[in-house]
Amino acid sequence: MTSFLDDARYRWRRMTAEEREAELAWRRDHALPWHSPAHCDVGEGAYHLSAACFEHRPIIGAAPARMREFTDALLAQICPAVGAVDAWCVLPNHYHILVRTGGLASVSRVVGRLHGRTSHRWNGEDGCRGRKVWFNYLDRVIGGEAHYWETLNYIHNNAVHHGYVEQWQDWPYSSADAFLERVGREEAVRIWRTFRVGDCGHEWDDPAI
Repeated sequence: MTSFLDDARYRWRRMTAEEREAELAWRRDHALPWHSPAHCDVGEGAYHLSAACFEHRPIIGAAPARMREFTDALLAQICPAVGAVDAWCVLPNHYHILVRTGGLASVSRVVGRLHGRTSHRWNGEDGCRGRKVWFNYLDRVIGGEAHYWETLNYIHNNAVHHGYVEQWQDWPYSSADAFLERVGREEAVRIWRTFRVGDCGHEWDDPAI
């Protein structure tokens, strides 16, 4: 039986070249300024935030327009609540974001409101009132420079890891392209080789960029 996630992958892969280019153009038009990450000690203010749809159903990815709208809303809500957003990736059934902030209280409130609004809207659009949309919001403090870069690599490789695209920059709902433009491919490969994800289940060949 075809899984919900397989269906989402299929929808992305069956897009025409023009449709994919339109999604990538949207990313370029909506790109955030890329903040230079801390190079020594990122301290207690860096966090990896993530959340998944209930039962990992691709509710975010029901349509490209919803992916775009949610990505815009996520960044619009998170950015004012933190000092910097250093990496992010939105997939059809979950998202990751790496931030630097003075505290998580305001961030958690923002995420809670965003999840509530999107649940109500999407359940109305899909005719599924009462459906549980979100599950398992997590925040993890970054324990130092190595952990910071490992997390950034993990986030930027996420769409490749889950089989949506073959290269980081081909996924429009991610900061990977902005990161590559900022640091260059040579430096991105150096960071990938130096700061490995560890127990996250990746095979550490050269990055798909």
